[in-house]
Amino acid sequence: MTYEIACMACGASLYSGFDLKSPSDVLKSVDFKCRKCGVRLAPAKYLVEVRKLDGSFA
Repeated sequence: MTYEIACMACGASLYSGFDLKSPSDVLKSVDFKCRKCGVRLAPAKYLVEVRKLDGSFA
């Protein structure tokens, strides 16, 4: 299963991978800023959402 953490402002992917990482750890690695839009991001404002994506990933 793949996990993703995305910017809440522009939707750009900040992390995508098989290892589950906390938003705090990911945001710390990008200096709490989105690389695409430059908005300042706060880990406390992140919503954890689990979605099943339909389709074939073969």
